[in-house]
Formats: sequence, structure tokens, C-alpha cells
Amino acid sequence: MFVLGIESSCDETGVAIYHSQKGLLAHALHSQIDTHRVHGGVVPELASRDHVNYLIPLLEQVLRDASCSKDDLDAIAYTAGPGLIGALLVGSSFAKSLAYALSIPALAIHHLEAHLLAAQMENPRLDFPFVALLVSGGHCQLIEVQNLGQYRILGDTMDDAVGEAFDKTAKLMGIPYPGGPILAALADECQATPYRFPRPMTDRPGLEFSFSGLKTFALNTWNKSNKDEQAKAEIAKAFQTAVIETLIIKVKRAVEATGNKRLVVAGGVGANKALRIALINWMQQIGGEVFFPALEYCTDNGAMIAYAGCLRLLKGEQDRSAGVEVKARWPLA
Repeated sequence: MFVLGIESSCDETGVAIYHSQKGLLAHALHSQIDTHRVHGGVVPELASRDHVNYLIPLLEQVLRDASCSKDDLDAIAYTAGPGLIGALLVGSSFAKSLAYALSIPALAIHHLEAHLLAAQMENPRLDFPFVALLVSGGHCQLIEVQNLGQYRILGDTMDDAVGEAFDKTAKLMGIPYPGGPILAALADECQATPYRFPRPMTDRPGLEFSFSGLKTFALNTWNKSNKDEQAKAEIAKAFQTAVIETLIIKVKRAVEATGNKRLVVAGGVGANKALRIALINWMQQIGGEVFFPALEYCTDNGAMIAYAGCLRLLKGEQDRSAGVEVKARWPLA
């Protein structure tokens, strides 16, 4: 089965072709960073327009790379939520229209489910159940993944997600958009820091997260510093260390609570080098195993949508209606 995957939930347009037996055949991605950088953040209307401009060129590219034509496609999977409503409408309208023209089924995919399954796409031995740490610009959750479509939320963020906290902290120190990866790079290059930031909500039981206070602590520390490049690097180091240690503490609690020593890290912040090293070391100590998607599949992409769609289509699922329906908010559970 040839499945076309379309991702357009926010500021990246992703298109891919996945084959049920041969695996991923081709994928292409267009990032809108340059479009939104001048505004200091994502502008929803501009994001929607950019998806319109790039969906057809990306489709043509993956068809060439996969050495197939539109007539070879057996189904289309597309992101229906959560995300920016206008951006979701562009991708879903395109997918449903193309599916109708080709007389093939279409299937709405939950964006977060696709992230959870991305590591499985490259690791066939990764089987259910497992614990997942979903860390991205918009989400920070600990999830018990029991099977396809069976998800139990163990912990969620009460305010900022991890990626959001990285980006906002970077912006407070004058680092240009998108500041999160730049902040992380500064932290990795800094050998030591005189600052120690709090580990929020680790002094009480539970698996909930909160990073807004940490962001405020970083701002106050920045305002009291010399505001030079050294201070910027040292604050970045202290901030990242606090975030990672907080995540590790909560992951430990989740693993102990479930008894499951298989951990999957999903989402854009899953590409963070320091977080990867810390989790690998800890899981080795307890005899467990941690799985990460390849770096190119940590951020939003069409490959994970095509893969998740293929799994569900093979179970006989497809959209019941030819109409377009998207969800800006769509609880995973």
C-alpha cells in the first residue's frame, strides 16, 4: 500500500510517501523560519499562505523521488489537528480533494499520535507498550502508550511547553527567532555556570510540568547580569540544565509508576543533544532502553503522518465523510 502523508499543522509543510512493505520511500519538507523570523514568531495567516504555495511542488518532488505517480497512491493521510486552524484547513482540503479526484480513501491523523509513532517507523523492534515523553514547542506530556490508539496521559504541562519555554527565554535575552535551538547551542558550548535555576514542581509528587516560573527566573537573572555574551551563555547553561533535570525526574517517576522500561522521546525538543545523552545514560543504568526518532523526524514532517496513516489504514480505517473537518484542539486521550 502506497500512502501519501501531508503535514501542515503549523509552520512546516511536509509531504511523504510510505509503503506498507518497503517503508519510507520519499519525504520532503519546507520550513517557514525565514518567513516568520522578521515577525519574531509564527504568523498564522502567513503560515497558511505558505502551505498553499508549497504543497504541490513538494508532492511532485516526493513522487519523483519515490519513482511513482499519483495513480500509484492507495490512500492519503493528513494532519487534522491539533494545530493552527487555517494551516490545518489548507493541508486537509488539499488531501481530501486529491483523494476524491483519485477515488482513494483519505484518513485524518492526530498530529501528536504521529509524533509518538515516529521512532517506531525506524525501529521495527520497538513494540507496544512503552512510555513516551512528548516534548515540543506546543506540548509537554508523559504518556503511557498501550497500543495504537490507546493512550493514557500521565502528566501534562500547566503552562508553557518545553520548546515554548526555550523560545521565550531566548527572546527575553535578545536571541532572534527561532531562539530555542540557539539557546541550546549556547548551553552546550558553555563549560560551567555560576547560576543554579530551580527544578519546578519536583519538590512534590506527581507528573505535571510547569516552566513559566523558570522563564521568569531566567529573565530576572539576565536583568541582574552584565548582559554580555558570557552571561547569555551561562544563563542558557543554567536554564537548560534545570529543564533537563526536571524532565529526567518526571520520567523516572513515570517509568517507576508504570514498570515499563521502554521510553520513547518524541517532538522537536527530542533533538536536544544534552537531553538525549542524559536519558540514554539513565536508561542504561536501570537496564532499560530509550528510542529517539532521527533528527529529521523530531520536528513536524510528512513521514510520520504517512506512517501513522498506513498503520490505521491497514486496520481498515478511513474518513467516513468527504467533507473537511479539522480540530485546532484535539486531546490525545
